Amino acid sequence: MQKEINHSVQLSKKLKELIEKLEVVNEKQGMTPASAKIGALLTVCNEGELTFDQIRSTLNLSKSATSNGINLLLNTKSIEQINKFGERKRYFRVNLYTWKENLQEINKGYGYLATLLREVHKYRSKETVEFNTNLLEMVEFAEYLHEEMPKLYERWEKLKK
Repeated sequence: MQKEINHSVQLSKKLKELIEKLEVVNEKQGMTPASAKIGALLTVCNEGELTFDQIRSTLNLSKSATSNGINLLLNTKSIEQINKFGERKRYFRVNLYTWKENLQEINKGYGYLATLLREVHKYRSKETVEFNTNLLEMVEFAEYLHEEMPKLYERWEKLKK
């Protein structure tokens, strides 16, 4: 029987606490427990990028939970895969390099959601007054976000200069 090598990353008590706090935030944003842990680890670890085995071993996850968590994070562009020349291992790191583009995509989503829900509101029964009022309020807020987010980004860019 083959002996398993421990690939765990050494983390201080403080880094472990930060991972746990980030994990909770990630889960509240809809991530699965495994993807929440993986995202938190990759954000906090000082190595910058980790292999599949390092992630799995450090977080004490099964291979399937690690694989599913990584795939979910890759699909949402929260992390990216890196290949190093001459190595067969795949490395993963938090995708902080395209956050601006991701924010633009999120903003497009607000615009699309507002348009779609406004159409839904148009065809809803007039008898569901409270529901319709809440739906319209949500539509208006999504439209507001869609309109204001680019302005916020521009103001932030000016502040940086």
